[in-house]
Amino acid sequence: MNGHITGHAILENVRRYRGIASLYRQTAAFRPGQSWSLLEQAKDWEARALSELEAYFAARTDYAAPRAA
Repeated sequence: MNGHITGHAILENVRRYRGIASLYRQTAAFRPGQSWSLLEQAKDWEARALSELEAYFAARTDYAAPRAA
């Protein structure tokens, strides 16, 4: 997997993205007037984290498939 982002770096990105989403949700709890917008942003960050994980596991599957044959 040379040239690709490492699994550790991807998991660190996912941790960051989920942390940011958590901060948006916490802020939404204290700002009811902006809660819909803040929760939408939290949802976007969670989607980014999920997308990153899916891409990582898809790449690992593609990488491992030729070796299994």
